Amino acid sequence: MAGMMDSVNQRTQLVGQNRLELLLFRLNGPQLYGINVFKVREVLQCPSLTVLPKSNPIVRGVASVRGRTIPVIDLALATGHHELKSLQDGFVIIAEYNMKEQGFLVGAVERIINLNWEEIHPPPKGTGRDHYLTAVTRFDDQLIEVIDVEKILAEVSPTSEEISPGILTEQVRINALNKKILIVDDSSVARKQVLRCLQAVGVEVIALNDGRSAYDYLQNMLSEGRKPSDELLMLVSDIEMPEMDGYTLTAEIRNDSRLKELHVLLHSSLSGVFNEAMVKKVGANDFLAKFRPDDLADRVVERIKLVDGL
Repeated sequence: MAGMMDSVNQRTQLVGQNRLELLLFRLNGPQLYGINVFKVREVLQCPSLTVLPKSNPIVRGVASVRGRTIPVIDLALATGHHELKSLQDGFVIIAEYNMKEQGFLVGAVERIINLNWEEIHPPPKGTGRDHYLTAVTRFDDQLIEVIDVEKILAEVSPTSEEISPGILTEQVRINALNKKILIVDDSSVARKQVLRCLQAVGVEVIALNDGRSAYDYLQNMLSEGRKPSDELLMLVSDIEMPEMDGYTLTAEIRNDSRLKELHVLLHSSLSGVFNEAMVKKVGANDFLAKFRPDDLADRVVERIKLVDGL
């Protein structure tokens, strides 16, 4: 137990400091890509893969890793490149997304680098709508691209965005009509999922792409003499975002006496044993793993009932 707590303490030192660690890898060319170390469970030489009948073509098969069966997606194929030809020379990055383990087949794994989120930027304008990037950065004069894994997973296994019957009462629907929620997420797919879910509840949604934009939006409200906690039912924020991550955004909100009453829900595909310590450290009101529309709707309903005394 002491060892676990030491590990938690070490890794949470980055929380609220707008820093992250990226594991760098290559697909089947010289371009470098990065994945947040917090999502990585392990990296191993590509094991034997069992092909599943009628599976999505980008799923190269499933691997048995210490008794666990893990689907393996060819990241090169998933992002419009040629598939990795030599499986035995490849590596599998086992990561956790949305509380599920997922393997990503890559050509080579490089090293881990430590960066500031301010050095991570949205993809350049003009890249079009169909790209698979959430961010780009530079390190040692090399361009590093961060892949929108949530978009890939949504294409392989689409998630239902429907809210189950019984969650929304007629009274909640009526009261939701005069409520606003600010959401922030750098993944276009995740942003649209949250947007559609909240619109189904009936609230008005303001959607932004990164933590810096959200913080600036709140500051603009204050400069206009408006109190965000009076106008916004809650803030629903992703954690991994360019410019300013969700942890730092929350910490900045809590450190501003004019904003600290704003209800903050961190909503992320980052899941695991470290989140409880991180959420507590920055002062978020709640954490929810992506993407479960019923759970998200439940959180909004709870807030509406609390605010309106239902």
